[in-house]
Amino acid sequence: MGYQITTERQVRDAFWQGWTPELKRAVGMRQNKRQNEYPVDVRVEWVDFVDMLCRDGLVSPELAQRVTL
Repeated sequence: MGYQITTERQVRDAFWQGWTPELKRAVGMRQNKRQNEYPVDVRVEWVDFVDMLCRDGLVSPELAQRVTL
């Protein structure tokens, strides 16, 4: 099966695509921030986003399991 999103970088880029610059600033979005350094609301949104991608068949279950914010 061919998936539309095949790399961890593509998943992260897709996640942040819908965030305005103001929202990114508000949550302290930075490239060098580790996943657990983001507020819990962002991490919950991330998990829901990755789960949705997997359920919709856009990413493989293996990619969904290993990708981190």
